Amino acid sequence: MFLPHMNHLSLEQAFFSQVLPKAVKLFDDMIYELTSEARELSSQNLEIQATLRNILQTMVQVVGTLAGCVQHVCATQEPIVLENIHSLPSSVLHVIKSTFVHCKNSESVYSGHLHVVSDLLQALFKEAYSLQKQLMELLDMVSVDPLGDESGSVSHMVMVIHSMLEICSVISSMDHAFHANTWKFIIKQSLKHQLAIKSQLKHKDIITNLCADILFAFQSCLQLAEQMALSDAQDNADYRLFQKTLKLCRFFANSLLHYTKEFLPFLSDSCCTLHQLYLQIHSKFPPSLYAARVSEVQQEEIEGAFLLTLDPLISHLLAFQPFVHVVLDNKLELPCELQFPQCLLLVVIMDKLPSQPEDVQSLWCTESQASDAPARASLFKAIFDSFEQCSGELALPVHLQAVKSEGQAQAAVSLYQHVCVHLCTFITSFHPSLFPELDAALLGAVLRANMITSLLAMDAWCFLARYGTAELCAHHVTIVAHLIKSCPGECYQLTNLSVLLRRLFFFMAPPQQVEFIQKFPPKEAENLPLWQCISFQALPAELRRGAAGEVSRVGAAQCGRWLSSGRSLRELDALNTVLPALLAVCHSAGDALDIEPQAAVVEAASQLWASLSPDPVVSQPCVQWTLSLLLPLLGFFIQTLEPQLISQVVTLQASLLTLEPPDHVRLAMLDFVSSVGKLSISQDIQDTILPSMSSVFALLLADRTWLLEQHALEAFTQFAEETNHEEIVPRCLSSEETKNKVVSFLEKTGFAEETAAARVERVKQEKRLFWEPLANRTLEAAKWSSLQPLAKRARVEGAMEAAYRAAVQAATGALEAVGALLQKAPAPGWLPAEMAQLQATIQALRRRVREEGA
Repeated sequence: MFLPHMNHLSLEQAFFSQVLPKAVKLFDDMIYELTSEARELSSQNLEIQATLRNILQTMVQVVGTLAGCVQHVCATQEPIVLENIHSLPSSVLHVIKSTFVHCKNSESVYSGHLHVVSDLLQALFKEAYSLQKQLMELLDMVSVDPLGDESGSVSHMVMVIHSMLEICSVISSMDHAFHANTWKFIIKQSLKHQLAIKSQLKHKDIITNLCADILFAFQSCLQLAEQMALSDAQDNADYRLFQKTLKLCRFFANSLLHYTKEFLPFLSDSCCTLHQLYLQIHSKFPPSLYAARVSEVQQEEIEGAFLLTLDPLISHLLAFQPFVHVVLDNKLELPCELQFPQCLLLVVIMDKLPSQPEDVQSLWCTESQASDAPARASLFKAIFDSFEQCSGELALPVHLQAVKSEGQAQAAVSLYQHVCVHLCTFITSFHPSLFPELDAALLGAVLRANMITSLLAMDAWCFLARYGTAELCAHHVTIVAHLIKSCPGECYQLTNLSVLLRRLFFFMAPPQQVEFIQKFPPKEAENLPLWQCISFQALPAELRRGAAGEVSRVGAAQCGRWLSSGRSLRELDALNTVLPALLAVCHSAGDALDIEPQAAVVEAASQLWASLSPDPVVSQPCVQWTLSLLLPLLGFFIQTLEPQLISQVVTLQASLLTLEPPDHVRLAMLDFVSSVGKLSISQDIQDTILPSMSSVFALLLADRTWLLEQHALEAFTQFAEETNHEEIVPRCLSSEETKNKVVSFLEKTGFAEETAAARVERVKQEKRLFWEPLANRTLEAAKWSSLQPLAKRARVEGAMEAAYRAAVQAATGALEAVGALLQKAPAPGWLPAEMAQLQATIQALRRRVREEGA
């Protein structure tokens, strides 16, 4: 085509602004006519075929004419100012987009007769493809005034970038290379004209589209890798396509990094998209439960070429407050497949924080309750929250690559070890001003109902005790001791604190242990709840002997007072705080006890046993607790007990088991009967003890509760190995099922082997079925109220009422879950017995409610 030789501005005013809008309208009219006429297209209707082909030929010519305009501007020696040619790029971009949309929808537009016009559609696409390439070359040469937008150049460049973004969304599935080149142009022009256009760009749209394309390319890459893993023969074509797609992933990742780094202040409303991108990527990649099955070779390639490229994204976002709020949002509720990636993300953030200034560390590690911003948790609390949600990954467990050590091969570690090691490393390197936040988060996690989360916090706390000073360890021990003494009664928080105190006590230096004994003397009965938590093995020999003797004397004296008094059930609760302390002495300092305190303890335990009878054991929880403490205490001194007393204990156990006592009583029975194997039973009481022993073991081995079943097998094995009375062993195996169970246990034979894939699917289903985030949060909110001193029972406080309601809702949900399972598969054989046990527990709770109400 011929264009007059005139400057760009004159060409714009005289030709582009006058002719190109009409050309665009003509092109749109032809698109509309194509779409309308194509509905009547058929193999017999030659007239419509000719009409459609004529229209397409005209469209090809229009696109070619626009290409001539672009080439003319590029060929001039004059500097190109966008404002002076603004009608050209806007018109060209409109035509290009319309062309690509029509080509993309051609199969549906031409209703199965695409072959009639396919050659012209292909020519049209090629012309539009070539036109866009030429336009991008032209726009790469234009200049934009960065100081203002009076000339309109800034708004025109913004329009160009946004139009290219729309074209990207159209061609993403049509031509990957062309799609990547279009993105390359968008990022390049955005950065080139950053100062001028940064406040007018639709940053959220750009980030959203770029993240969507990254995720699509990544999924395509995983699909190819999965196909190669499933195929026996290595297909070179598939592998080349995999590498090409992986290269595209890397390109997109680099593009995102450059854009976020340069435009970060404008990305506050894109943080959620960036957060979700990270989670989605890691949810689809090993070791996630929801990952594609990819070979180790391809896994390493993807990790090295893509994931490591994307890793600096988190570093760019660390100091950006909106991103902090998104990641640590208190109201964040993620689906099951994103909970594990969230945990990994928090660990990555924790690893990167030590290199950040104090204000950035503080931003992540302190809670926010500001009224003008969403409430956010601290990083410490968020890690424990997220870790708690990874029940499936902890159960399998999934494995992650450990940190490389000098001279050691890199090994896979469990999720628990991964989080624990990185948390402890962070403790050694984060800013000291944040220790109060760490202390609060550790204590909060220790007090949780979730056992594995509580153990993680204890491990981190113990590391802190070893890493810190002796004074810091002693200070923490004192705090935990006061918390234990302030607990009003038995609860899981008290159990967790007891375990923590026991572990921390081992890390105390001897001088601080002496101070602890002076501060909480074991000779005072009020301190016995503390000493029941402590292993006397943690004390030096002299201190151990003295403390164990004092606890034994005080404990025996307390038992004597109860026996000499009215022996009321109300006073039995106080006695139940003494017996655990005596057990602690026996288990951890039995060899340090002198003969006199040993004799006093045996005498007190024997007299306590004589005061018990079956009826209150069945009906009174406090008596059940006393029995569960007394049985292991008697078992420890089994060699010194009178034969008649041993006979009474075994006989009572046999009769109690027929009345279905609670599980903790049964576990205590197992503790006692396993120790009987050490005895050589005299002939005169064999006829009494041996039948009762066989009855006790037969009933306990038949129990369907998995925990009791396991302990029963262990106790029976110990008894069978130690006893001299071998004739009793076959009598304990009352059924063929019990015999098979014991044989399988001895031979370490498991149940039917479960494939790795089947186990993963089962764990995923269990996680979906049982994960109740709302109930967990309600219980967490109620945990502190359960530690408050007991009030007079005039009315139930609001917080406690919420806790009761949450517990009942959780139980109801669990029963509904069982009902749902029954609809999918037949009930296992052990379910009726478990349901009967649940019913008995409910009846006992109802009786207790009625008694307290009276």
